[in-house]
Amino acid sequence: MPRIDLNCDMGESFGAYRIGADDAVLPHITSANIACGFHGGDPGVMRRTVAAALRHGVAVGAHPGLPDLVGFGRRAMEITPEEAYDLVVYQVGALLGFAAAAGARLQHVKPHGALYNMAAADAALADAVAAAVRDVDRGLILFGLAGSELVAAGERAGVRTAAEAFADRAYTRDGALVSRRLAGALITDPDDAVRRALRMVLEGRVRAIDGADVPLHADTICIHGDGAHAAEFARRLRAALEDAGVEVAAVGRADAPATAPEA
Repeated sequence: MPRIDLNCDMGESFGAYRIGADDAVLPHITSANIACGFHGGDPGVMRRTVAAALRHGVAVGAHPGLPDLVGFGRRAMEITPEEAYDLVVYQVGALLGFAAAAGARLQHVKPHGALYNMAAADAALADAVAAAVRDVDRGLILFGLAGSELVAAGERAGVRTAAEAFADRAYTRDGALVSRRLAGALITDPDDAVRRALRMVLEGRVRAIDGADVPLHADTICIHGDGAHAAEFARRLRAALEDAGVEVAAVGRADAPATAPEA
C-alpha cells in the first residue's frame, strides 16, 4: 500500500497577531511543523501548539526560520553556514524544550521559507542545517525539498531524511519551486491541487509550470496552514488519498517512508 505523510506549518501566530487555522487543520494532518519564534511564533504559542498537536495524535516537528518577523521569514538573507547552524540549533532547542515539558519527542525538523529554499540550492548552507539537526538529536528526521541539496546534506550527515512535495506550489522543470514573486507560483484551485498530490504519490511525477513532466519522489506533502481555505483543502486531500488506497501516516512511524542514513 502506498503511504504518505501530510505536514503543515503551524504555530506561526505571535503576540496579538493570529496566523493560520491550526485547530481546524490538525484533525486532517499527520505532522506539524511548529514555528520557533524567529519568523513566527512565541513561547506561549509554541507551548499551546505542541499541546494541540499531541491531542490530535499529530507528530511534532520544529520549523526554524530566518530572524525576520516583518518578512515572515520569506525574504532571503546573506548568512554564513556558521550562522545557519547556530540559528537552527537555537530554534530546534527551544521547541525541544516545550516538547519535553509536554512529555513528547520531536519527530522532525523542517526549515521555513527562505531558509528552506536557500538550503535547497546551496550545499554549504544545507550541510550546516543538517549538521545542526544531527548535533541536537541524531534521531530527528530532516524534511527537505525532494531532490534538493538539503536532502543530500541530510544523507551526508547521517540523519534520516524525508523528501517533501507541495501540492499547492508550482514547480520548475528542474524540480525547484517557482518563486512566490512570479505569476502562477501558487496553485489556488483545490481540485487541481488534489489531483497534483495524487499524481505525486501514485505516479511519482508532477507537471512543471512550463508543461514538462518531472519525476518526483515524495515521503511527505506540505499543506500551507495560512492559506485561505487550508482546513477544507487538508480535509479533501486526506480523503482523496485514502479513497485512492493511500495510507496517510507520520514519517516517524517505524515502518513509515523516510530515507534512512547509509550504514
